[in-house]
Amino acid sequence: MTETQASLEAELARLHKRLKREASARQEAESIAERGLRELYQRQQEIELLEAIAVAANEAVGVDEVMAFAVREICRYTQWPVGHVLYADCQKSPSCMVSANIWHCSDTQRFATFQVLSSGLEFGTGVGLPGRILESSKPAWIMDVRADPNFPRAPQARLVGLKAAFGFPVLVGAEVVSVLEFFAEESLQPDGRLLKIMGQIGTQLGRVIERQRARERLLHDAFHDPLTQLANRALFLDRLHITLSRFKRNKNYQFAVLFLDLDRFKVVNDSLGHLAGDQLLVQVAQRLRACLRSTDVVAHLKADDESERWAWDECIAHLGGDEFTIILDDIRDASAPIRVAERIQYELVTPFDVDGQAVYSTVSIGIALSSTGYAVEEDILRDAAPAMYRAKTLGRSRWAMFDQMMHNQAVACLQLEADLHRAVREQEFRLFYQPIVSLGDGVVRGFEALIRWVHPRLGLVSPAEFIGLAEEIGLIRDIGDWVLQEACRQLSEWQRAFPSEPPLTMSVNISARQLNQANLVGRVAKIVQSSCIAPGSLKLELTESVVMSDAERSCQLFQELKGLGIQLSLDDFGTGYSSLSYLRRLPLDVLKVDRSFVSHMDVDEEKQNITQIIVLLARTLGLTVIAEGAETEGEVKQLRELGCDYVQGYYFHRPMPANSAKLVLQEQLERLSVGQA
Repeated sequence: MTETQASLEAELARLHKRLKREASARQEAESIAERGLRELYQRQQEIELLEAIAVAANEAVGVDEVMAFAVREICRYTQWPVGHVLYADCQKSPSCMVSANIWHCSDTQRFATFQVLSSGLEFGTGVGLPGRILESSKPAWIMDVRADPNFPRAPQARLVGLKAAFGFPVLVGAEVVSVLEFFAEESLQPDGRLLKIMGQIGTQLGRVIERQRARERLLHDAFHDPLTQLANRALFLDRLHITLSRFKRNKNYQFAVLFLDLDRFKVVNDSLGHLAGDQLLVQVAQRLRACLRSTDVVAHLKADDESERWAWDECIAHLGGDEFTIILDDIRDASAPIRVAERIQYELVTPFDVDGQAVYSTVSIGIALSSTGYAVEEDILRDAAPAMYRAKTLGRSRWAMFDQMMHNQAVACLQLEADLHRAVREQEFRLFYQPIVSLGDGVVRGFEALIRWVHPRLGLVSPAEFIGLAEEIGLIRDIGDWVLQEACRQLSEWQRAFPSEPPLTMSVNISARQLNQANLVGRVAKIVQSSCIAPGSLKLELTESVVMSDAERSCQLFQELKGLGIQLSLDDFGTGYSSLSYLRRLPLDVLKVDRSFVSHMDVDEEKQNITQIIVLLARTLGLTVIAEGAETEGEVKQLRELGCDYVQGYYFHRPMPANSAKLVLQEQLERLSVGQA
């Protein structure tokens, strides 16, 4: 080979190597470019997946909706044929994962058996793919489920041709609230990048559930009582509205409302404090739940419209204070609510433990039936409430069924309240006066002032019909002040016209509410001073039950009233319970024997004995005795023999207006003048 040929071949070899290097470099560049394009495309797909789920998470109405979208999109992204959502069942201890019945299957018929099996299983901590994720709170991958010893569904997976699987948790904080699992038709190595993306999706979905929980908490707080966690008035009225609508559509459908009020709850608050009262309310609410759940009377409402379904315990409400209400759905007759009411009362018999103190609490229950016929839900509560109050007046710890008479009484009471307010404004009251006669000489020595209401439509109304209502609605102070002022004015006029020794007296009743009002002593002092009546001629009468309800305070208040120079009288003596130790401490002047002992006492030996004991007690304490209600000569004779000082009753005089009382005094003055002459 010549030198020239050798040089040419060397050049050709060099060029060949160079060409080979350039081709290799070109191929490598093309490969890099292709990998870059693939990664770019994959990254774009990842971003699109994340963005799509993020948008769905922000726009979804409910959690199930966004979960279904996420499963479908992940299956599309991975091209895996099966996706499934499970939720944590936190009611179980320990918690487990159960199917949410949210699936994506590329071939529904092919994977049906696997789907049915998965939907019926519970996956405890560490059990199967969902349980493994629940335990670790991290994504997990299985190369081939058929060979995995911890995959309970392996036989069904083999039958339908599923092999690889992965899943990831949906987290709210550190809590696994859901698991999404996916299945492929071939065995695959773990894909760390895919699991990382799924972890990001799990975080996004966790925020959806967290927002949903926050909304549910806000909704719950808006419609539930914060103390007892029962439905509040707003939610109860909403459920009652739905129940009433169903009643209007179907006349064969009946329901009832129970209105519950704890008996003597104020005693718990006053003695143990309001925190103890709150504890009692919480425990009562718990017993109501347990009682009604066990009886299954508060039905899981069977509504045709899904929007009308609700949790059964939303039929129990705490309206506030110590009041509870219950809807009894789809009852057959009136016996059903009666049975429930009696069962509730039985359940509350066992004492409650409030801070180590045994507290006994009963309940009064009013029942209103839909058969009464109602147009709006407020009317049902309106009728159940007076039924409950009726149960209280009958002795508490019982139930009462609403009837039309109760409604009429409630309407009449409401009208009476409005009329009473008008009566105070228009001064429709008048005082009648019943003479108090000395048994020694038959002379009228004083009067008891008795209020009457001159109603423009009803005529004269007895105080028994309105004084209790006046106390309840806060008008008793105005009425009491007027009575005291008018009685003292009238007494002053009579004392000037009919002077006597001792001067005429006037007895005025003081109610319990008046006794508890502030500055009672100051108001009495002002009225006595302005009327210019003779000292000691005003007698304030208080009933035995009122005085003994707070004997310590009564002692103090009586001392202050005595400081004004007035007399104090204990009315209706013998009908209540008086402690003799307190009776001795009270600065009393008069004991009044109740009319129940005076009536027919001339033929009733027991009444004679009781009255005799009262007279002896009065003599021991240095008190004057006045007997009320004497209507016959025999009763007056017996009272005289027993040593009573004074008597008032129909035998001598009925209550009369001021002009008639003046005539009695005028006739008495003339008679005494003739006798002295």
